[in-house]
Amino acid sequence: MSIQIGNVTVAGNLFLGPMAGVTDLPFRILCKEQGADFIYTEMVSAKGILYKNKNTEVLLEVEEKERPVALQLFGADPKIMSEMAKKIEQRNFDVIDINMGCPVPKVVNNGEGSALMKNPKLVGEIVSAMTKILEKPVTVKIRKGFGAEDANAVEIAKIVEDSGGAAVAVHGRTREQYYSGKADWDIIRKVKEAVSIPVIGNGDIFVPEDAKRMLEETGCDGVMLARGVRGNPWLFRQTKTYLETGKILPKPPIEEVIETIMRHAQMQIAFKGDYIGMREMRKHVAWYTTGYPQSAKLRGKINEIENISDLQYLLENYGKQLK
Repeated sequence: MSIQIGNVTVAGNLFLGPMAGVTDLPFRILCKEQGADFIYTEMVSAKGILYKNKNTEVLLEVEEKERPVALQLFGADPKIMSEMAKKIEQRNFDVIDINMGCPVPKVVNNGEGSALMKNPKLVGEIVSAMTKILEKPVTVKIRKGFGAEDANAVEIAKIVEDSGGAAVAVHGRTREQYYSGKADWDIIRKVKEAVSIPVIGNGDIFVPEDAKRMLEETGCDGVMLARGVRGNPWLFRQTKTYLETGKILPKPPIEEVIETIMRHAQMQIAFKGDYIGMREMRKHVAWYTTGYPQSAKLRGKINEIENISDLQYLLENYGKQLK
C-alpha cells in the first residue's frame, strides 16, 4: 500500500517519527535498513538557519539512501518559517514538516512546537505562507491539543488542510501529558474522518500488534513509530512482517544487537567525531540492551566508555557472559 503526500509517493505505511537527540543520520539509516518507509529528521530551528547556527548544519544532512525524508522545522513566525524553508528547499529531502507537537518548555515558552496548538489563526498563517512559496509538500505534526480541556486536533488538522498542507501526523496526547498516560487513538480517528489528506497516527506503538490495532481502530493511513524504536530499529522489520503475514518475528539474538551497536557507534563517530559520538552512544547502548539478561550491570558501566575500543571490549565481555 502506498501513500501520496503531495507529489511524493511513500511505498508503505511505516513512518519513523522525529525525536530530538535520537533520529540523527546514523540512526535513521539503521531504521531505513529495517524497513522504515518514510523518515523524519530531528527538528531544526528556522531561526537557527536564519542566524547560521553552527549546530544547525549537521541536522540538515540527509543521505540519498534515507529517502523519502521529511525535514522537520520549528518556529512561530510565518515569514521566517517560509523564507528559511525556501532557502533550504533544494537540499536532499522530499517534504518539509512543521513541528506543532514538541512539549519541551524552552520551545513552548517561545510560542513554538505544541504552543501553536493554542493559536489556530497562526497555524493557518504559517502553513499558508509555506505552501505558497514552496514546491515541495508541507506537512504538520500536531498533538491532541495543548491541554485536556482544549483537545482541538480536528480543528487544527482542518486548518492545515485548508491552508495547503499535504498530510498531518497526530500524536494522541496533549502537551500537558508530555509522554505520560495513554495516547488517545480516538482523536486520530476523528482527525482521519474530518480531513481528506493522509493522516499518520502516532502514540504507543511498541510492538507490531499495536500498529495493526491503530490502523484498524483509527483508519489512519500510516503509523508513526517513535519511542518504541529507540534501541530497537528491528521494530520496523517485525511490524512490516506482521502486517503482511501475521507472523511475529523473535527479538534479534544478542549477537545481532552487539553487531548493530558497533556499526551504529562507527557511523556515529564518522558523523560527529570521537568525543560527541561516543557520549551519544551511551544512551543508545542502554536502550539497545534493555530486556536482555544482566543488562543493568552493563548499563552501569556504559558511562565510563571513552572510545570505540572500550565499547567493543565491554560488549564482547557481555556477549561471552550470556553464552
